[in-house]
Amino acid sequence: MNIAQFLFVASLLLPLHASAAEHQNPNGGDTIVFTTLGRSHYEFDIFALSTTHPPSISRELQITDGESVNFNGYFPSPSPTLISLLPDETLTQLEDSSPLHLIYVTERNGTSSIYYDLVYGGGGDSDFKRKRRSVLESPSRIQVPLLSIANHHRSGTKVNSFKDKPSLSGEFLVYVSTHENSGEPRTSWTAVYSTELRTGLTRRLTPSGIADFSPAVSPSGNWTAVASYGERGWTGEVEELSTDIYVFSTLDGTHRVKVVEHGGWPCWVDDSTLYFHRRSDDGWISVYRATLPENKLLTTESVKIRRVTPPGVHAFTPATSPNNHDFIAVATRRPGSDYRHVELFDLKSNEFIELTRLVAPESHHLNPFISPDASRVGYHSCRGQANGRRRSPLLLLENIQTTTTDLSLFRIDGSFPSFSPKGDRIAYVKMPGVYVVNPDGSGRREVYKGMAFSTAWDPVRPRRVYTSSGPTFATERTEVDIISIDVDDAADDTSSSSVRRLTTNGKNNAFPWPSPDGKLIVFRSGRTGHKNLYLMDAEKGETSGLWRLTEGAWTDTMCSWSPDGEWIAFASDRESPGSGSFELFLIHPNGTGLRKLIQSGSGGRTNHPIFSPDSKSIVFTSDYAGISAEPISNPHHYQPYGDIFTVKLDGSNLRRLTHNSYEDGTPVWAPRFISPNDVVLRMKNDSSCSFDDCHWLNKNPTTTVLKGREISC
Repeated sequence: MNIAQFLFVASLLLPLHASAAEHQNPNGGDTIVFTTLGRSHYEFDIFALSTTHPPSISRELQITDGESVNFNGYFPSPSPTLISLLPDETLTQLEDSSPLHLIYVTERNGTSSIYYDLVYGGGGDSDFKRKRRSVLESPSRIQVPLLSIANHHRSGTKVNSFKDKPSLSGEFLVYVSTHENSGEPRTSWTAVYSTELRTGLTRRLTPSGIADFSPAVSPSGNWTAVASYGERGWTGEVEELSTDIYVFSTLDGTHRVKVVEHGGWPCWVDDSTLYFHRRSDDGWISVYRATLPENKLLTTESVKIRRVTPPGVHAFTPATSPNNHDFIAVATRRPGSDYRHVELFDLKSNEFIELTRLVAPESHHLNPFISPDASRVGYHSCRGQANGRRRSPLLLLENIQTTTTDLSLFRIDGSFPSFSPKGDRIAYVKMPGVYVVNPDGSGRREVYKGMAFSTAWDPVRPRRVYTSSGPTFATERTEVDIISIDVDDAADDTSSSSVRRLTTNGKNNAFPWPSPDGKLIVFRSGRTGHKNLYLMDAEKGETSGLWRLTEGAWTDTMCSWSPDGEWIAFASDRESPGSGSFELFLIHPNGTGLRKLIQSGSGGRTNHPIFSPDSKSIVFTSDYAGISAEPISNPHHYQPYGDIFTVKLDGSNLRRLTHNSYEDGTPVWAPRFISPNDVVLRMKNDSSCSFDDCHWLNKNPTTTVLKGREISC
């Protein structure tokens, strides 16, 4: 060790902490910002087409109001219970109109809830253009939140949770919710509940310790079918879930029986006929029919199963209408197409009938559902793509409704956000490109054009941002280096003097985070063949020497430094190297005090730890709460799970902040409180619906023959 290296290591023993006053939030509240893959481009609304008329743009009805992300609809039969929820003046209009009834999931205030919409001018099949206009005019629409009573605990505290897949059984709304902690790491919180609409009285139908998805109520209302793991639990699937189909009493969840092994997304035609999807032995995802026995014991052995849709096309998320044995609706991915579309499948001729491709060929259409009289098929699709659909503003920061007034939570249109020391600017990446913007959405600039991931703002040099320049998810030998960017002097090219390279060996040096006094940087490097943590000088980089903080044949990564200088947090697979399972650890900057903070569970992933301004808590992303929906029912997510959590440094007070079926990640704690209001960046353009369908649906298993025509796969 030379003199420079000795002085470098000795500096680690000096106190790095700042005073507590420097990290107190002057407004008495906290702000956390995170990212959700692709979410800012969804703009989902629910649309419908007639099943008895040729599909066309003029015949497509946009049902929901274009103000939020609206999805997973259900056409209920009008009932006295639903009508009783409407304002009094609505009753007189019902006598002279044929309104369209819809129950659906909407992400208002960033948190999912279930609404009932009554839209006037939706009945019949004539004058579609007039009706399509009318559904977007507020005087012709009534909107009622269905769970406003049930959203409160007995104590009166509002409960945040993911709501999904609603349907109606008499006076009871049946749906998925994640508001109850499973109590076990990497075990889904998703369960099926029924809520009496008049009183808000809610009953859990899923047994304790079990996760149920995609509930469907039979036409009589007596039975509910779900996709479920049973007692087996989630094993980390990110494509088709290895669920089975269970049936139980809608009244109280009793008489629960497994009727199908390997299946998802069930739907009923009558009380003895179910449809569902599964991946077939030939690799195609297809729809199957299960016929339940009427006069003998219900078991998996007594259920007759038959494949319905042929190979050569992926067909999934089926939909039926009561006692209609003529056709079903399915979502499809056909060979050669990049888009998911809704089609009818004629059960008598065994042929597909195209619907949405003829209306919007370059938009994805998801999760069909059919009206009780089978005259209309609904689905959700992005409203901003084409065909005159309403555009929405692009939000820099989308406020996520929370249960407390002292926390504001935002989703950012980017990833790896970090704040300047005063909180007056945000740096984030778009892959490629590093951007800087003011918290109010103004002053947005690209300060680095290359591929980069992670950002960290220097605590004492307000012009400087650190990032990792190079590809993500790469091996130890991949060329990735730490750079610093002078964001006030940044030019358009990466060779500008505003960019300084702090590492030069290209051995996957990434996730830089400066010490609170700005002297040192902790980062991960694969220079020895394994990714471990190192410290270097923030000004001179690796040229002045390195000090190795961790060492082992595993991966230590995603490190951050506490504002008081006492701790470095990081994610590591050291307890199961190479398994993909990451947990959170803490270590002092001098290499002492190593301890585990979060136990992820078998195969779990807990990543992206960042300290709170007072250094007492950590925010992170984790699959601790398992998976919340069938991945095939959503757009593409590399990891269709992961929520934002906080925890105290002693491991107490673990708190889940986000509830959805997306991939939340890269959170950061802001140094000051930001008011819980959306921040508009700009108006979107026609590319605002440019999200991906599930990548694994691009795989066409074989070359097969469909309708006498060879399809190359």
